[in-house]
Amino acid sequence: MHVVIMGCGRVGSTLARDLTGRGHSVAVIDQNPEAFRRLDKDFDGKTVTGVGFDRTVLAEAGINRADAFAAVSSGDNSNIIAARVAREIFGVSNVVARIYDSGRAAVYERLGIPTVATVRWAAGRLLRHLDPGETPEIWRDPTSTVAMVHLDVNEGWVGQPLERLEHATGVRTAYITRFGLGAVPTPSTVIQDGDEIYVLVTDDLATAVRRVAAHAPEGHQ
Repeated sequence: MHVVIMGCGRVGSTLARDLTGRGHSVAVIDQNPEAFRRLDKDFDGKTVTGVGFDRTVLAEAGINRADAFAAVSSGDNSNIIAARVAREIFGVSNVVARIYDSGRAAVYERLGIPTVATVRWAAGRLLRHLDPGETPEIWRDPTSTVAMVHLDVNEGWVGQPLERLEHATGVRTAYITRFGLGAVPTPSTVIQDGDEIYVLVTDDLATAVRRVAAHAPEGHQ
């Protein structure tokens, strides 16, 4: 596939190297031609000097045939404008933008533009290494809002429909492992002894979810 990257800083240059290493065609845009020095000497992609949301510059980078576009410059406004131009003007469906302001990131996510909220994500990762808390997480989304965690469940839930646990905790199950194999639950899934349950939570719900799951369901003898 052909990928256009706006911004040749540390992130953009690393992304360009990784993509070319996977055999993809890459074009990198940056206003400062000196930035291209971050690319490997044997980089065989295209470099274009200019503003990443300028249509002429994008056309030179091959945006008309691009399968994906990444806006990873140091400016939030430039990144989101470029991402919208790539998607709305040139019809690139796979578009992502790096955003430093987590508040803006949430807005752009609602507009349908995937974002990576750099500061919030990095701070969250550091915090969880320093103070992991009671529920080790398996995965967290790029905006640092939703996490997937392993849920310790009271034995009283064994034999109960998984949907009942979801209703009681207010969260959704991502997957379960049973006899060492992962499985996506269905509406008819019943919790069995030995099941490992992984759920999707937001930070504000995590404590309450743990508390509910740690106790037997109502009416259990």
